[in-house]
Amino acid sequence: MNLHEHQSKALFKQFNIPVPAGEAAFDAEKALAIARQLGGDSWIVKAQVHAGGRGKAGGVKIVQGEAELSRVVGEYLGSTLVTHQTDSAGLPINRVLIESLSDIEREIYLGALIDRASRRIVFMASSEGGMDIEEVAATQPEKILKVKIDPITGLQPFQTRQLAFGLGLQGEQIKQLARIMNGLYQIFNKHDVSLIEINPLIVTREGQLMALDAKVSIDDNALYRQPELLAMRDKSQENALELEADEHGLNYVALDGNIGCMVNGAGLAMATMDEIKLQGGEPANFLDVGGGTTAEKVAEAFKLILSDDKVKAILVNIFGGIVRCDLIADGIIRAVKEVGVDIPVVVRLEGTNVEQGKELLAQSDVEIISADDLEDGARKAVAALGGKS
Repeated sequence: MNLHEHQSKALFKQFNIPVPAGEAAFDAEKALAIARQLGGDSWIVKAQVHAGGRGKAGGVKIVQGEAELSRVVGEYLGSTLVTHQTDSAGLPINRVLIESLSDIEREIYLGALIDRASRRIVFMASSEGGMDIEEVAATQPEKILKVKIDPITGLQPFQTRQLAFGLGLQGEQIKQLARIMNGLYQIFNKHDVSLIEINPLIVTREGQLMALDAKVSIDDNALYRQPELLAMRDKSQENALELEADEHGLNYVALDGNIGCMVNGAGLAMATMDEIKLQGGEPANFLDVGGGTTAEKVAEAFKLILSDDKVKAILVNIFGGIVRCDLIADGIIRAVKEVGVDIPVVVRLEGTNVEQGKELLAQSDVEIISADDLEDGARKAVAALGGKS
């Protein structure tokens, strides 16, 4: 789960990480009140969406005077923002962050994430702050500095100094970076964070470090023990189908193809999508119904797949280990009848009671195309669309 920038900065304040003065607004009247409280006649307005690249997409603007502030806020609220991290529809802007302007001398990148290979929290820093860190890593990898944190000893002073020296910080700035890194490390552990970033972490003309931006992502599996953060969840920033799937205990990710996939098991789902691509088709989704799926889950999965207008055929690929193939077959038949599926459905079953399952499908009064194996199923799904056979 992602936090908005203003929510992340509120969290930063709790751990004494310096951020610009500012507050979020949901309407132009509140935005004006915040600007007046901040003082001055120039402010920065930031669209609050869960995507990077807002500045390049026009989602961050410096405004002069109250009239321009009201106009820009009015243009933002209720509109959508398309960045390189969103799809073509973009994300809705329902709130904006109003902040005082900062006097910037330098921009730095600072972030932390979990390195699964080493099973450590890794801090990363770069002198190329304000840029896409992925681009820096690809074109100038030597400018990415890293330190891995031993979970037994925690973040050590020599590690903060190592990054500070590598970034060219001096004097009091070295201590400031240490305080910021220690704050980020505490947030990471206390709030089950999977990714935390400050891009840019600025050095002001007075030589002070400040988090000009903030990004915090929480591990979805740990949200049950983070009730205060869970209450901040903005579902308007999430895919509606993925939200619905989550409510039914299904793992769903929307894609751009036209062949819907329903599979039990994440690895098998990945293999199914690969095989569809190999046969010349395009998968419309990743959908894992789980190892112990039920007829009810199958019905909900069909509804979910069919709610995507791009889907023109469905490939069901089930391996009956924990769950029996005959129960799945019965669930598929009932789901097709209940949902009213009017597009080709290809079903491949394997495992426990597979013969009974295939017999149920063959004797049913619904139109289902049976497949012998995964390759055969993918080929038939593509062929059903008039593609490669």
